[in-house]
Amino acid sequence: MSQEVRIAKTLDARGMYCPGPVLETAKAIKQINVGEVLEILATDPAAKPDIEAWARRTGNQVVDIQQQGGVTRILIKRMK
Repeated sequence: MSQEVRIAKTLDARGMYCPGPVLETAKAIKQINVGEVLEILATDPAAKPDIEAWARRTGNQVVDIQQQGGVTRILIKRMK
C-alpha cells in the first residue's frame, strides 16, 4: 500500500471467533472519530467476510485488507 494510513485505534481480535471480531469492531468504531481509521487484527477466517458485510451495513468504509501468515489486517474508516 503506497500511502500511509494513520491508525487511530487497533483492535486485536486474534484468537476470537465469530461473532466476536464483528461485535468488538462495532464497539471499537464508536471509540474513534468520524474520518479516523480502525485497524483490526483477526485470525478467524470468517472475520474478513463478516467485517466487510458489517461495514457495508453500517456505512463504514473498508480501506484495506491484508492477509499475512494467518492474520487478517482490516482497516476501516469511520464514515458517520
